[in-house]
Amino acid sequence: MSLTALVALVRKDLKLFFHDRRAVIMSFAAPIVIASFFGFLFQGASGQANQARIPVAVVDQDQTDLSRKLIARLGEDKQVQVEALSLDRALDQVRRGKTTVALRIPAGFSEGATRTFFSGGAKPELSLDYDPSHAMELGLVRGLLTEAAMTVVSAEMFTGPAGRKSLETSLDQLERSNLAEGERSDLKRLLESARAWNVRQEQQPATARRGGLSLPYSLKEEALTSRSATPYNSYAHAFAGMGVQFILFMGIEAGISILVARRSGLWKRLCAAPLSRRLLLGGRALSAALVSLIILGVVYVFARLIFHVHIEGSAAGFLGVCLAFSLMTATFGLLIASLGRTPEATRGLAIFATLILVMLGGAWVPAFIFPAWLQKLTLFIPTRWAVDGLDAMTWRGLGFQAALAPIAVLLGFALAFGLIALARFRWEVEG
Repeated sequence: MSLTALVALVRKDLKLFFHDRRAVIMSFAAPIVIASFFGFLFQGASGQANQARIPVAVVDQDQTDLSRKLIARLGEDKQVQVEALSLDRALDQVRRGKTTVALRIPAGFSEGATRTFFSGGAKPELSLDYDPSHAMELGLVRGLLTEAAMTVVSAEMFTGPAGRKSLETSLDQLERSNLAEGERSDLKRLLESARAWNVRQEQQPATARRGGLSLPYSLKEEALTSRSATPYNSYAHAFAGMGVQFILFMGIEAGISILVARRSGLWKRLCAAPLSRRLLLGGRALSAALVSLIILGVVYVFARLIFHVHIEGSAAGFLGVCLAFSLMTATFGLLIASLGRTPEATRGLAIFATLILVMLGGAWVPAFIFPAWLQKLTLFIPTRWAVDGLDAMTWRGLGFQAALAPIAVLLGFALAFGLIALARFRWEVEG
């Protein structure tokens, strides 16, 4: 009896939803259109200037005074937060979105950088493995790294022992070179002048020492996700954010419709039927969850066909996040109905609360743009977990394990919302 009644209630709600063709079209079209716009807007760049310190993992495989000075110099800038990690840990942090850039300083960097500062030859190669959704921050890290390297390497060449050793080696090689006599003499005078400058600068206070102007390294950059062969698609995040936003709006409408039914006396008449109140609320929640799941499915099918948004991670994890978020949305609608008094007064407050949830959840712009304190605060917002979970299963390409935390948090919110709604729901209009 209960199962038959539940199916009948859900079928009734679905028929009502699909009967209004204009509303159905808008439910699908609105998130698709706005997500397409945001995806296009952020294609090739992930946002604007970052307000929090950019996390940079450094892997020092050189382990020399020069490499340590380079790391210290880079860490002095207030725009980055440098952390020394092992290679495997650094790359894993980037793949999971915990670190923006991983800088690898190869063995032999110090010797190669000082050796090629004045002469030609192969330059040592620094590697930047980065999160492809942080393109703007990558450019900033690249510029800061250039400044730090130029300062440290040039100071070493003109004031440090490694620089004098490199100059001595270059002079010795010059004597055995096949250069023409005139060229050899000119280059010898240049190197001898640099050596003399090195000696004089070492006698000066550190604040009075000057450096050089040559770029001492080449740079290799590679976008890094769990599926590194697949390029980053900004539409994936845009569709996650807009899908979350408009499904929450659908949850609002589901809650408002309950208030309208209560004011009209429909819920009072339903209570007279041989149906429990839990079954009535459960049927409404289940139908709202199914509608949410259908909207998410249509939105992502469109994203797949038009913008090539793939589920690079776990398909089961993606489905789990979608189901958990749909259930959370359904109970969110019940919560609105249980706390609201009239449809008119409740609608404005519910829309405002939803916009705050969407804004803090990183649906409009990625959460890494927020200040550091706000990024931590948003971990208590269910929309943040929904967006991060969808990102993890799509463009980040992470496995099912990465979906467990978002699923658990969303189900926790769904349970909390549902219990509050069940406890506070009023079946009749208060006089």
